[in-house]
Amino acid sequence: MKLTRRALTAAAVAVSLATAACGSSDGPTTPVTPNPIIGASVIAKSSSSTTISFTSVAGDASYDIERAEGATGAFAGITNLPAPATAGAMTYTDNGLKPNTLYRYHIITNRGSQKSPASSDASVTTLAFGNAAATINGDILASRTLFADTAYTLSGFIHVANGATLTIQPGTTIKGDFNVLGSALMIMRGAKIQAVGTVDAPIVFTSSRAAGSRQPGDWGGLLLVGNAINNRTGSVAVEGTGTDGNTVVSGKNYTVIYNGGTTQTDNSGTLAYVRVEFAGFAPIQDQEFNAFTFCAIGSGTRASYLEALDGLDDSFEFFGGAIDIDHLVAFETADDVLDMSEGFQGRVQFVVAQSTVQLTPRTGAGGYSVDLEGIENDGCNGTGCDLGFNQAPFTVPLVANFTLIGCGLQSCMGVSGGHGMMLRRGTGGYYVNGVIARWSADGVSLRDPETFARAGSVAIPSATADLQLRNITFVETNGLAFQAPSATQFALDLAGNNLTLSTATAASMFTAIPAVGSAPASLAAFDFTPVAGSSIATGGLSTFTGAILAKAGTFVTPTAYQGGVAPGGAKWFTGWTSYARN
Repeated sequence: MKLTRRALTAAAVAVSLATAACGSSDGPTTPVTPNPIIGASVIAKSSSSTTISFTSVAGDASYDIERAEGATGAFAGITNLPAPATAGAMTYTDNGLKPNTLYRYHIITNRGSQKSPASSDASVTTLAFGNAAATINGDILASRTLFADTAYTLSGFIHVANGATLTIQPGTTIKGDFNVLGSALMIMRGAKIQAVGTVDAPIVFTSSRAAGSRQPGDWGGLLLVGNAINNRTGSVAVEGTGTDGNTVVSGKNYTVIYNGGTTQTDNSGTLAYVRVEFAGFAPIQDQEFNAFTFCAIGSGTRASYLEALDGLDDSFEFFGGAIDIDHLVAFETADDVLDMSEGFQGRVQFVVAQSTVQLTPRTGAGGYSVDLEGIENDGCNGTGCDLGFNQAPFTVPLVANFTLIGCGLQSCMGVSGGHGMMLRRGTGGYYVNGVIARWSADGVSLRDPETFARAGSVAIPSATADLQLRNITFVETNGLAFQAPSATQFALDLAGNNLTLSTATAASMFTAIPAVGSAPASLAAFDFTPVAGSSIATGGLSTFTGAILAKAGTFVTPTAYQGGVAPGGAKWFTGWTSYARN
């Protein structure tokens, strides 16, 4: 039978429709949108981390996890997780979060080029700082992490042993136990501490007593012992250690030796945004611990943004070593703000400190020094100083951009104190771009011939001398830049070294500092920023040369201003610091 053209066309159409109805694989297909994940959940792991859990689906390619802060915050992607070959449980830990904060999460599935709608939200609130409590009463012999959701109490003298690393999360609080006969944290030679806080979440070492009841000397402090060089020979113990003998017993105050090291680049870890409060307990008469004690700490160690508040003895003490350290704050120091000795070779930049009163120490803890100073630097003195003040290596630090303000009254500086800088016992050092204010005796006591010899025994040291003071302003220092020269006292030429004995008041130079004899209520009373137009706003040594340039390296930078804070610059001493008297 012969088919017409119309019949052939109809038959072709019928075949085409039949083929399409049978689902031929030769034609185009439309991608299928994957289904969203069902049943995702999230839990708070700490004050700064959460863990999201869900079950993957076979055939999925990957999963986008998105996070939102608060009840109404916008979602943003935080990670993409590849799907496993076989369906199963999956988890993801989200770090770096804020404490006590609500977070919402959802998941978007990827399959081929298609994305699913977002899954249902899973929400959780991170833990608050110090939500739990724990006591540490024995030495830390293996690496350990302290978490910000727990407040830890140091019950006794806690040593972090050789080979162990103590990691402390931002925002963690560690309390020195007031109820035992002394407590402290000591990072031993060969151990490390990784205590890196943030502006919003500093790490705080404080007294176990409640705010309002705390006193200087409530507990010991933070001590680091390294393997860098110290210039004393023999066996030299850390001040205050050994009340429980020489035998190592966990949690006891056994003798700790710190000299004999050989490695100037030794690494004891990292400290950043750390406060130490109400420290300085004295296990031995006249041997108080300090807020921060650095014994032979090497240049491989990093330390920045540290505050010492209301401590007995020194705020920051250095026995030998070569650590570089910057951005230091000290309030109500019972002895010296910076104390460097025994061949310390490190560099320090940006320091602000003010004392306004002598607080009442804890009973039996020790007492205020009779010779409070801003800086007290020594060469070598005591046992193991075989050549006396001329023991090498000499103490030759670089201290730049410091604002050191005393209480302004001899009655709160001790009968022998009140010197803005005490340089003695053969010390050297480079001291540049500083402000020394309200020290009742004088600006500098350059105390002995061995120290003056570091300057070349001339009033204007050469650019290669080991002792140089440049571009420092002295204000309200009893009308003296240097203690009156005598057989044991020396002075440097003011004009030749750009040293200024100002007739202005300290208050006129800074944005805000408490008046002499006042009782500041909070940190808001302190603003160390130079006033625009003041002499310290423009009086800095802005170009380094000679030995200062060589010593500064890339760590210390010259500035056009004097003091610890740039005029019009960031108020780096706020946000993570605190002020209180009890």
